[in-house]
Amino acid sequence: MADTHKAGAFDIRNVIGMLLAVYGVILLLMGVFADPELEKTGGVNANLWAGLALLVVGGGFVAWSRLKPIYVPEDVAEVHDDPTRPGPKKQKRPKA
Repeated sequence: MADTHKAGAFDIRNVIGMLLAVYGVILLLMGVFADPELEKTGGVNANLWAGLALLVVGGGFVAWSRLKPIYVPEDVAEVHDDPTRPGPKKQKRPKA
């Protein structure tokens, strides 16, 4: 695959994984350092477990993008039959 490169940071799986991981760290820290309010959640530290789950899922997304990267071709053939692209501008005819 000499004429392709990886999507890298522009891969949406990296963006989603990092966002979930950031929220996971915030919730994990809230679960460890804040008042867990166990009476509201039935004896479960919800922030702690939700933070751990988000870290696992976010790590899964990042691992998925590393193990199965998306390859972007360098050259893309010009499309002539795409109805969403505007047609060429019409030239005005000279008056005779």
